[in-house]
Amino acid sequence: MKNQYKSYQESVDFLKECAKEYPHLIKIQNIGTTWEGRDIILATVSLDVEYADLKPALLYTGTIHAREWIGNELAIEFIKYVIENYKKNPLLSSALIRNTLYMVPCLNPDGFEYSRNHFAFWRKNRRDNKDGTFGVDLNRNFSVGFVKSTNTSSNVYGGPYPFSEPETRAIKEFVDSHPNITVALDYHSQGNVFFPAHKFRHEAELDGTDINILCANMNYEIMKVTGREYGIHRGKPPTKLISGSGREYYYSKGIAAAVVEVGTRNIPDYMQNMSENIHEHIPALIYALNEAKNHSKSAPKMVENFTVERIDTDCVELVWEYENDKDIYFEIYRNKRNKQPCRENSLIAVTKDTKYIDKELESGTEYYYYIRAYDRTNNVKSRFSPKLRIKTLLDRDEFSRTIFPLPKKVGYVGEFTKEQNRSHFGKNSLFIGVNKSKGICYGVMEFDLSSIPKNAIIKYARLSLYPMNRVGVKIEKYGEWAISFIDEESVSDITDFDEIHNAKSIETLGDTIKSEKLTQGIWSHWNLNAFERKILADHLEKQKVLFKVEGPTKLPLGRDSQMMQFDIGYGKFGGGIHYRPNLEIKYTIPPTKIELKPIKLSSIYTDNVVHNELKAGFDENKNKIYGYMEFDLSSLPDPDKTVIVNAYIVMQNKNKLTTKKDVRFNIEFIDKVDSDSYEAIKNRKSIEYVGYDIGRDDLTSNKKHFFIFDTYSMLELEKLHEEDKTASFIVKATSLETSSNQTVDWYSKDDEKAPSLVIEYIPKRKKPLEKAKNLKASLENGMIKLTWENPKDKDFVGAYVVRNRFHPPKTPFDGVKLYAGKDNYTYDNFGTPEIGKYYAVFVYDNVPNYSEPEILAYKIENDGKSK
Repeated sequence: MKNQYKSYQESVDFLKECAKEYPHLIKIQNIGTTWEGRDIILATVSLDVEYADLKPALLYTGTIHAREWIGNELAIEFIKYVIENYKKNPLLSSALIRNTLYMVPCLNPDGFEYSRNHFAFWRKNRRDNKDGTFGVDLNRNFSVGFVKSTNTSSNVYGGPYPFSEPETRAIKEFVDSHPNITVALDYHSQGNVFFPAHKFRHEAELDGTDINILCANMNYEIMKVTGREYGIHRGKPPTKLISGSGREYYYSKGIAAAVVEVGTRNIPDYMQNMSENIHEHIPALIYALNEAKNHSKSAPKMVENFTVERIDTDCVELVWEYENDKDIYFEIYRNKRNKQPCRENSLIAVTKDTKYIDKELESGTEYYYYIRAYDRTNNVKSRFSPKLRIKTLLDRDEFSRTIFPLPKKVGYVGEFTKEQNRSHFGKNSLFIGVNKSKGICYGVMEFDLSSIPKNAIIKYARLSLYPMNRVGVKIEKYGEWAISFIDEESVSDITDFDEIHNAKSIETLGDTIKSEKLTQGIWSHWNLNAFERKILADHLEKQKVLFKVEGPTKLPLGRDSQMMQFDIGYGKFGGGIHYRPNLEIKYTIPPTKIELKPIKLSSIYTDNVVHNELKAGFDENKNKIYGYMEFDLSSLPDPDKTVIVNAYIVMQNKNKLTTKKDVRFNIEFIDKVDSDSYEAIKNRKSIEYVGYDIGRDDLTSNKKHFFIFDTYSMLELEKLHEEDKTASFIVKATSLETSSNQTVDWYSKDDEKAPSLVIEYIPKRKKPLEKAKNLKASLENGMIKLTWENPKDKDFVGAYVVRNRFHPPKTPFDGVKLYAGKDNYTYDNFGTPEIGKYYAVFVYDNVPNYSEPEILAYKIENDGKSK
């Protein structure tokens, strides 16, 4: 297998030959010399390469870890592709005209050759540590976050001091002398994941969204080739983040930087896996190269204050700020999941305005919005601004719940860890799959459904898990991960492996997730179909539901692990409460029906009014006869907590029309008139027509006729109820031809077949609570403590606290969730006290309706103290 990979010298010889044959396209240089005397070769690739240093550039580094051969192999194959296709592929040629690629195929030549010729899984360089050990982990030897260590035998030993190694000094000096580098990608293996750069704090950075989207858009190119989906994961806060890496050094220089972890093994089968990895990354690299110009100083500046002005059930209004510039347009993208591509299929608008209304959205649904400026004259774009996350309002009949398992109700059980299984719950991650040490492992999650009415009608349900580590999934395209309902009566102890292994499965949720779709750092979702929602609804009576998460249960010969790790949010391994498994449910409830009889019926003629009868049509003089109906709404419950979900008028005619002319009848919803005179009715103010008109054929049998209210009419009916007014309607006839002596007699007020107004309603609070008050921040044991006053209202359910680095949160979803519950305080466990931010508290009821925010601007004074 090793012979199929190129040696370092073969790679260098290839690059030299390329530079000789294509001097306008490629040049090479030696940027340093290793401990063992090897040259560290860097290739510069650009059309009109002599001007390369004047163009925005992508820096590619590979094989900084000796055993991670993908970096060197992909670099050489990419340059081959460039040579063969730069005249054929317009995307490639355009990228090379306007951008430069600096490529170091192998930053660790000594270690790479040691790995090739002696110890395949060697990681470090070949420094003689003078104590019987060799090597420094070059990706711990950079200055940013450097951690000094004396354990020279460690695989992650970072060296005696930053840049102690010739390899790291070489790349540092090159980067420092090339300010045109705007994007840096460091290629590693393994994991099929992008690791964007960080600043050793667990808070959003101004360019965090932009780097995530760079990775997501590369991911889009990868998926088009192989269908494989990479994760995007910044890492855990803050001590678990790796330190002293090249990525963070490049990022500290203002470069958009990320590590790309390719594949599932360091040195995979070349024909089966490595060639596939190379093919999927070539278009991704072309995309990244073309983005270099969009991160340069000549690119438009980033859009500022991108936020939401208004949210409804089916639309949102977005607003932002930007200096007026005739050449600048704005691209707006929308996705339903975080860290998804912003490409053609998610581009929803290009506009010169600084606002945009996005319409025809789904109710109670999360959306992610992104924006960048676009200079159409120079064909260059800005970096993406921080993303905007919103959730549309629930529809009129909807409620929602997001349910989290209690710590003692979520965990994993292992085949070989039976004595420890109980301790896994609420403290460890969910390890799902199989490996040599744990055996088969299942995840177990029990959700309490007691907050949802037993008779609820579930309209939407989604179960979500956060994949936090994929490195244990070591076999490409092997195994699938699934979640199933299990019969809780077949399990007496959810911490017992044998009971979970043998538990009766009721149904598997939706589609399974194949190994190539496991996305570290990107939520995995299982959307329940109608049949699965019915099963979930059946569990409402029991007020709980139990799920089993499973993956592959066998390993091929010679393999030791196919194990995925999901976060549970709790314990020292958890990423915080917002990474907990969750079950999101959107539901309604069966309505209550009330049938109202009219308090007033009249037939209104030109010259008189007849009460307690209802006729409509034309008199002998061809004048219209109007029927008038009025209903008292006072028997409906509290208008502030009553939502009409359906309404219709039921009528039945006594007689039939005698004419063959096309006479039709309709019902008109009107404002109440001051008198029931003919003139007052003629000059009525119409609200809306109710349902559809009926004609001669409909009236031939004395059947019931149903006139159904539309949404607008139901809202008007609710408005009348709020204002303690009656509802008025007229029945009128229309005809294109003049008609006379054509009337229809409807059953009168005292008859059991008299017209009725049927209203179906549900109890639901319509308006949010008063907002919280007096949000304050203080420092307690190095953490930011937030306190506030909750409203004293019997409908108060809880307070929802969020943090946003960049602007005051307008909605509970516009930032990082810190807390939700009945308390009046919380701690920002992962917030950095030394940087400014905004906090907001939203209080909510049982719908939930969210209040206006109580906002606190947490600012840092020049002396470093908060205020």
